[in-house]
Amino acid sequence: MTAPAAVSAAVLSPALSIPDFITHWQGHRVLTRRVIEAFPEDQLFSFCLGGLRPFGAQATEIHLVDAMTVTALRGGGWPEPDWTTGPTDRASLLTAWDAVSADLADHGPHTDPAFFTQLHALPWGEMPGWVAAIYAVDNGLHHRAQGYVYLRALGIEPPAFYER
Repeated sequence: MTAPAAVSAAVLSPALSIPDFITHWQGHRVLTRRVIEAFPEDQLFSFCLGGLRPFGAQATEIHLVDAMTVTALRGGGWPEPDWTTGPTDRASLLTAWDAVSADLADHGPHTDPAFFTQLHALPWGEMPGWVAAIYAVDNGLHHRAQGYVYLRALGIEPPAFYER
């Protein structure tokens, strides 16, 4: 079977290198970390609106998806996270968050460019590496936006979204 043109075409170019993409992703991670820090400790894993999960649970999901993606960038496959476990307090969430950020900083810029055009079997389906990597960033943006709404509902000014 021949890969679709969108999959086999070069995803990154001299205008957007792998290290540039990793820097962009890390900027989002830094901002989401600041959102986690902005929550009162007693609200991070308990406050929610409209039946949505608390932001601590959403941030744990971001962490797990990012960790899985960083593992794949290193060539380690796509191990499905245990979605039922994870940090239950801010300190352990931030410790785990920082470990993934360090792993991404160490290994991300050295990702084999072929990773981005190859098809990968993720727990939720097969997709090109670039789609999976962008999904990780998009997932973080989506849930961070929910965190912004929660912070505003709590009367807390969220971090400026453009300060990455």
